[in-house]
Amino acid sequence: MNEPQKSVSRQKFLTRLSLGIAGLSGLAIVIPVVSALLAPLLAKQKKVWRLAGNVNDFPIGSTRLINFTDADPVGYSGVTSQSAAWLRRVDQNDFIAFAANCTHLGCPVRWEETASLFMCPCHGGVYYKDGTVAGGP
Repeated sequence: MNEPQKSVSRQKFLTRLSLGIAGLSGLAIVIPVVSALLAPLLAKQKKVWRLAGNVNDFPIGSTRLINFTDADPVGYSGVTSQSAAWLRRVDQNDFIAFAANCTHLGCPVRWEETASLFMCPCHGGVYYKDGTVAGGP
């Protein structure tokens, strides 16, 4: 005997079709967003040694500004791939490197040799020679 065919109403068909298309559209949006969020976490960071200068260029107790190229600049970064840091020679074998930017808003700090302080010209941030905060915002 012939079994009765199950028919799907037009409304159910269009509902399922629109839900399927919406699901595919949502998936097409979610995959790139999730991959963009996870990619930096899974990518290996390049470790690059940078030449700061000859050891004899840094007398014990001195603090000097060194310039270098970012370890992983993008091709179009140009001048923005250039960076800087303050390098302080503590003793015969030890150096300390400091970011050249203020912790408040990232303004470039300067080293005041006579006061032995890092000074931020923008908002009055002051840092001791070991990098701890002496005052400011």
